[in-house]
Amino acid sequence: MRDPQTLSTGAISVMAFLADALSRVKPSATIAVTQKARELKNAGRDVIGLGAGEPDFDTPDNIKEAAIAAIKRGETKYPPVSGIAPLREAIAKKFKRENNLDYRPEQTIVGTGGKQILFNAFMATLNPGDEVIIPTPYWVSYPEMVAICGGTSVFAPTSTDNGFKLTAAALEKAITPKTKWLMLNSPSNPSGAAYTEAELRALADVLVKHPHVWVLTDDIYEHLTYGDFVFKTIAEVEPALYERTLTMNGVSKAYAMTGWRIGYAAGALPLIKAMDMIQGQQTSGACTIAQWASVEALNGPQDFIARNKTIFQNRRDLVVSMLNQARGITCPSPEGAFYVYPSCAELIGKKTAAGKVIDNDETFCSELLEAEGVAVVFGTAFGLGPNFRISYATSEDLLEEACTRIQRFTASLS
Repeated sequence: MRDPQTLSTGAISVMAFLADALSRVKPSATIAVTQKARELKNAGRDVIGLGAGEPDFDTPDNIKEAAIAAIKRGETKYPPVSGIAPLREAIAKKFKRENNLDYRPEQTIVGTGGKQILFNAFMATLNPGDEVIIPTPYWVSYPEMVAICGGTSVFAPTSTDNGFKLTAAALEKAITPKTKWLMLNSPSNPSGAAYTEAELRALADVLVKHPHVWVLTDDIYEHLTYGDFVFKTIAEVEPALYERTLTMNGVSKAYAMTGWRIGYAAGALPLIKAMDMIQGQQTSGACTIAQWASVEALNGPQDFIARNKTIFQNRRDLVVSMLNQARGITCPSPEGAFYVYPSCAELIGKKTAAGKVIDNDETFCSELLEAEGVAVVFGTAFGLGPNFRISYATSEDLLEEACTRIQRFTASLS
């Protein structure tokens, strides 16, 4: 039987029929790892999946009840493309209350998850040859979105030494006349690194000198910072950047609403209108029920966020401690999100009990999964290795067992 990818449909093969843009895009490594872990579990393997980036907490009851009430009121018709008025008002109030940013409701937009917000912003602004600066390591979807939209990703390096954070010098070096955006994610997926006010000030000082560069901030993990860390977003730190910053956020992480698929942003009105136009020809408005639930999330009680943060911080401390006890693993303690990004550099070149050489971080992760049933994501998928990402958004019992297996695996290498 012929490969279905090469089957002919009349005069043209399926592969020739597909758009050239697909050749510029790679599948999501995080989704692939999660799917692989699921398949192994279904096949009867004892697998602990630490690849998924979603809280294991349930959506709070008051938010669920708001959704049920919306259904009973008949809030089931097509919504406005940019979002229902009560949600856009709640978003504007949230930005004022928590970030000291003044946006009118018409300067906000609601999308089907944060991904759609980011994608629409790139689609609305990027022309062929336009550059987007993306610090490494980065969320796997950033460069793929840029590529689909015809832009070029310029990767600005970071390292463990600078806490996986972009420095002013590295930013200055990455800027060219073709630069359109700086993509700034704090706290970061995958490293958990979060920028202090002073660190944002240093970046802002560079950006002020380059008025053609806009900033797209991904603040989705805003409420998940630990210890004494105080979250700031760049337009709050430097008001001169207000007009050229798109501040993106959403309800998925802090409110445990990943499946509700609601992201939002605020920015300059012409940009918001352009994104509205694209969304109007793409998906139209996000699910009305999820939007009414999000109104309650933003306006309702917020006390559970602090409780969840304490749980996440305890998990972080457990994972960091146990990984640093694993032979050949070095694991920094991140400021936020629910990921750690340890290095396995000392294990490159080692061999498994079966004689397999650990030649890179991808091999390390695949052999860990094979030997011990622990699914993690290799660091080169995020643009920086030899590292790997662990999501600690699962129970302490599972995390402790997973880390014990990692310790056993690294000890077995020779």
